[in-house]
Order: sequence, then structure tokens, then C-alpha cells
Amino acid sequence: MTIRDVLRGAACAALLAAAPGAAVAQAPAAPAARTVPAQDAELQAAIAKSNAYTALMNRTLRAIQSWERYGSWVDLKKGPTGKERYISYGLYSLYDVTGEIRKAEEALTREPKLPAIDASVANYIKAYQELAPLVTRAERYYDRKDYRDDNLAEGQKLHALMVPAAQGFLAERARLDGLMRDYKKGLDQRELASVEQREGRSARWQIRNVMINARAVMDLMPSNEKPIVDLKAFDATVAGYAAAIRELDAFKDKNPGTSLMIDSQAGSWLGKLRDFSDKLAKGKGDVRRGAANDANWIVNSYNMMVSLSETAVRMPR
Repeated sequence: MTIRDVLRGAACAALLAAAPGAAVAQAPAAPAARTVPAQDAELQAAIAKSNAYTALMNRTLRAIQSWERYGSWVDLKKGPTGKERYISYGLYSLYDVTGEIRKAEEALTREPKLPAIDASVANYIKAYQELAPLVTRAERYYDRKDYRDDNLAEGQKLHALMVPAAQGFLAERARLDGLMRDYKKGLDQRELASVEQREGRSARWQIRNVMINARAVMDLMPSNEKPIVDLKAFDATVAGYAAAIRELDAFKDKNPGTSLMIDSQAGSWLGKLRDFSDKLAKGKGDVRRGAANDANWIVNSYNMMVSLSETAVRMPR
């Protein structure tokens, strides 16, 4: 398995992972008012806005995956020549993101105002809308093997247009990823504090605490662009996640029989993280030196925990 495979898996994670950089996990919707008092209105508005942006980022990851697919068989500096061994790979078709763009554009005008992030989202949408039609044209062109009829004339034309559009899109994506990652960290802590104020360190609090710390780990997972991990920082986030698991264990011990849905998966994830960290250390932080399979498992397992946690926090307590 190559580092490209690891990144493709990480991109599907909610980068944030991004990720934010991996996929980015959305904050769960607030529980029904009849079971839990309404959260602070401003916090709720911030979560809703963040979720609209996150949904757009997650759905448009497909453009990154499609561009990577293209780059896996063509020389991006020279463009297609017709001699490529895997030209039939083409590109991935893109998802319909009409709804996500509409909701993100609506969120741009809503409170709270986030000048830097709002501006970045607007630029990101523009960059995506410049790239997406070109990717769609290219995907159809290679899927239908039209290059056999025109000696790659259209393919070379599309390549010349796609490269700057993709570079612009990826640059906007990286900028937005960084801004959203920092913003969501603060938002997570506010939400966690709000839950604790209402319920104490309840089952819901435990789940959110575990997932916040899990995402901190995902933020430091390797990528194609950064295959070498900062071992000291990574181990620190794993230690933070381990503390969240110990807190979860203590809660379970005091409340026997309570189902948290993610507890078994979350515990296994910690063990795998420690194995992964050991392998990274042997490879001096380079995931390509024997740790790629572990990275892929970690990403897939995190995705499962995200899904389970979103279900769990909505359950009445």
C-alpha cells in the first residue's frame, strides 16, 4: 500500500480530520428540546454555520480524489501523450454539491460573522466551480475513450486548463482546512463545556470528549504532502486521547450497564494508535516505512467511530 492509498482513506475521514485535512467531522445536531435544555443560541448558530461549511468540504473531497486519480497515470508537467499505461483510469466522476454550496452560501450571511473563514469559503466555492466543470468534461472524455478519435487533442486542451484550476482549488482547500481546524477546536471546547454545564460529565459528555481527542489525533495523521509525522506532537495527542478513554472507563465503572456505543471501538483504536506510534518511531516518523497499513486501519476505524458517536449523542439520556 502506498502513501497515496493512506491519504485517499484519510480524505474520506470526517481531514478533519481535515480532518479538517482528513475529512472533517461535523458537530452533532443539538438534542431535542424535550430531553435536553436548548444550548446557548450563539453557540448553536456557530455550530450550524460550521456544519454547513464542513458538509461542503466533505462532499467536495471527491474533486481532490479525482485529481489524484488523474495524477496517478499522467505526467502533470507534460500532460497526456497517449502512451500512458493506465490512461483508462481517467478521473472519478464528481458528486452533486448543489445543495451543499447553497447552504454554505446562505451561511456566509448568517451570524456569527467569521471574516477570515467566510472569505475563505467564498473563495473555495469559486475555485471549486472553476475546476469542477473541467473535471467532469475530462472524466467523460476518458471514460468514453474519446481520445482514440482525436489523438488526445481535447485531453491536452483540458490538461492545460485543469492544472492551474486544480492548483488554485488545492491552495484554497489547504487555506480553509487550516482556518476550520483552528476554529472547530475552540467550538468543540465550547460545546463540551455547554454539555457539562447542563448535564455534568454525562454519557453524552464522555462521547464528545473522546471524539474531540480522536480528531486531534487525526489532525496529525500523515498525508501525501506530509508523509513524515511529528512524533512528539503525535504522541502528545495520543496521550490526550488515552486520558479521555480513562475518563470514559471511570464513567462506565460508576454507571454499570450504560451503553455508550463507541466504547469498545474507541478502546481498540487506542491500542492500534500505540502500535502505529511504535512503527512510526522505528521509521523515524515516515509512514511509508512500514506503517501504511496501520494508518489505513486507523482512518477506517475513526470513520466508524464518527458514525457511532453521532448516533449515540442523539439518544435520550
